[in-house]
Amino acid sequence: MSDSFDVVVIGGGPGGYNAAIRAGQLGLKSACIDKRGLFGGTCLNVGCIPSKALLYTSELYEEAREELPKLGIKTSAELDLPSMMAHKTKVVGELTKGVEFLLKKNKSEAIVGEARIASPGKVEVKLNDGSNRTLDTKLIVIATGSDVAPLPGVTIDEERIVSSTGALSLKSVPKRLLVVGAGYIGLELGSVWRRLGSEVTVVEFLDRITPGLDDEIAKQFQRLLTRQGMKFQLSTKVVGVEKKGDALGVTLEPAAGGAQSSLETDIVLVAIGRRPYTDGLGLAEIGVQLDSRRRVATDAHFRTNIEGIWAIGDCREGAMLAHKAEDEAVAAIENIAGRAGHVNYDAIPAVVYTHPEVASVGKTEDELKAAGIEYKIGKFPFTANARAKTIAATDGFAKVLADAKTDRVLGVHIMGAEAGNLIQEAAFAIEIGAASEDMARTSHAHPTLTEAVRQAAMGVEGWTMQM
Repeated sequence: MSDSFDVVVIGGGPGGYNAAIRAGQLGLKSACIDKRGLFGGTCLNVGCIPSKALLYTSELYEEAREELPKLGIKTSAELDLPSMMAHKTKVVGELTKGVEFLLKKNKSEAIVGEARIASPGKVEVKLNDGSNRTLDTKLIVIATGSDVAPLPGVTIDEERIVSSTGALSLKSVPKRLLVVGAGYIGLELGSVWRRLGSEVTVVEFLDRITPGLDDEIAKQFQRLLTRQGMKFQLSTKVVGVEKKGDALGVTLEPAAGGAQSSLETDIVLVAIGRRPYTDGLGLAEIGVQLDSRRRVATDAHFRTNIEGIWAIGDCREGAMLAHKAEDEAVAAIENIAGRAGHVNYDAIPAVVYTHPEVASVGKTEDELKAAGIEYKIGKFPFTANARAKTIAATDGFAKVLADAKTDRVLGVHIMGAEAGNLIQEAAFAIEIGAASEDMARTSHAHPTLTEAVRQAAMGVEGWTMQM
């Protein structure tokens, strides 16, 4: 087995395996190193995919118990948590094998072990069997992803005080669940366990949920989640968790300081974000620069300050999203191969897979105001969409932001059924520099949820007409 490569990719997640596959497609001899041994990274193994499996099945469970009877369908639903977890595990296993197949198909060698960059052009791998292997390579791509951000003063044991990883594998439905962090991960996993029967309380340091999302969307989103049964304590921080027999005592404090309070819960989920995984790679020893958040510093083409070493995905700046890492993987390898790889960061969507879903792409109103850009707004409620009415999914609205002078689409924000699919039209519009009029004058099938996006685009110029 050869130890000489054109490209060695460190990390087998969405960024890493896509980089290795694209390298193979372009005729570069590549290797992909992953220390977990289950290719697909956090996203596939303990993140995006298993969480979406549980979100879907828990939604079906709640729908059968609460929504179907309203539509004339009488059912009797009983939770079988082990079978639900087995479905999740089956999906993850099948997709992991799929990644391994794609690496093999594109002649990229999959190596299981812990990698360290010894010098530019040389990667040392401690294999899982305890042996060592040295790889010579022309180029190195760092795609090591991210890890759970710890909460000071709180020790995660993945049993009662859990990260997102532990929250995906609870053995039973907790009576009470406290979620620390009102971002995407916390709200999604909180939704899963609420549907299955938990009393869910969300504690957030900021004065709002889902930081980074459109403010108007966030406010209505919180109202909907509250209506569903979630409780929120905003502008609050968790300063300690103490085990008290079968319960956990949680100490809270106002974010701005003040008198402490406490509450009891059965499980604490720490979901305050993620941090780049850059330790143990030998970066400091060879002089690779990190930024103030310990992310690998790169230029616009993903090159570090050391010749021949590149970085993509969660370990460099930008949104920590699997599809952002995938796009950077393709762009970086195409740049390496002499092509013109590029990522339009304004066209990368973000989705919260709750019910209803929330999706966003491009700029928010706050960002446009901060940049001094004049814009116009078009909005349309799902209550006025015919398809939404027929499927009893009328919560939410679509919102289109367009440049006041050029009409170019600058941002689209959707809360409602299938928002994660609906946002793709907006991402494409931003990618090609379309105007809101282009979206408004494009025929959309009737009756579909996509018409809500079209009507919002029509609203930019004030000619919304559908009821």
